[in-house]
Amino acid sequence: MDKVNGHSRRATDFERIERAIRYLEAHYRRQPGLKEMARAAGLSEFHFQRLFRRWAGVSPKRFVQYLTAGHAARLLRAAHPSLEAAHEAGLSGGGRLHDLLVNLHAVTPGELKHAGAGLTIQYGFHPSPFGTCLIGATSRGVCHLSFLSAEDRRAALAEITAEWPRAQIEEAARATASLARRLFTRASGQAPGVDLHVRGTNFQIKVWEALLRIPPGGVVSYEDLARHIHALRAVRAVANAVAHNPVAFLIPCHRVIRKSGALGGYRWGESRKKALLAWEALTAGDVRSSEG
Repeated sequence: MDKVNGHSRRATDFERIERAIRYLEAHYRRQPGLKEMARAAGLSEFHFQRLFRRWAGVSPKRFVQYLTAGHAARLLRAAHPSLEAAHEAGLSGGGRLHDLLVNLHAVTPGELKHAGAGLTIQYGFHPSPFGTCLIGATSRGVCHLSFLSAEDRRAALAEITAEWPRAQIEEAARATASLARRLFTRASGQAPGVDLHVRGTNFQIKVWEALLRIPPGGVVSYEDLARHIHALRAVRAVANAVAHNPVAFLIPCHRVIRKSGALGGYRWGESRKKALLAWEALTAGDVRSSEG
C-alpha cells in the first residue's frame, strides 16, 4: 500500500512492475532470483510470477535479459542503424508481428487554423499494461494517447485542451473503453486497423509518419530518422517533433534512441520506455519462435 496525502491507496499493477524494473536496473548484473524480485515489487513470489506472466506473457527471469544497460544498443545493431532496413525487416515474412496497422490523418489546413473548432473529442481514462492512460478520439480517429504519472488526471486532460483549444471535449469512457482494450491486447497476428487524427506542422507529420514505419521490436536513432525524411541537418528538429508526439504507443516515439545506444529521455518516463521496448521485443520474439 502506498500513501497519498495521508491516505493509503493500492498500487497499480504497472507501478509494481515499474518498481521491479527500477530494482533490476540497479542489480541486473547479479541476476536476482524470483524471491528477491518479488520482494522489490512488494508481492509474494506466486503473485509476482502470475502478474509478470499476465503483463508480459513471459516469466520474470526471461524478462530480465531485456532490462540490461545494453538492451537498446543490441536492438539498434539487430535492426541495423537504418530506418529503411528496419522497415524491410518488419515486412519480411507475411507472418511477422505487426501490433497495429495505423492510418495517420492530419488535420486540414482549416482545422489547424481554427484549432479544432467544430470538432468533438471524446475521452476516457483506462488501465493499460503501462499504467493508466488517457485516450481522446474524434469521429476521424484517435487524436490523443498519454500515460499518467502519479494518476494526475487533471494535468493529462489539460494536454488535450492545449492541443485542441477550440474543440468540444467531453468525457465518454464507455465509447473509448473498447478502443483501449483493442489497442493493448497482446496478439499473435495483426490487430484491426487504427485511424489517427493528429494536429501538427507539416514537418511534425512527416516525422510521425516515419515513426510508423519502425517495426515492433526495432529501434532507430534520431539521425536515422532525419536521414529517412531527407533532413540530415535537422536532427534537433526531428528530436523535437518526436518529443511532441500526441499519441503515445500508436505513434511509436519510444522506438527512437540516441546514436550511442543510450535510450535517451521519454515524455512519459524512461522506465516506461524500457517497459514498452521490452514488451514489444518479447512479443515479436514469441511470434518468431512460433513461426519457426
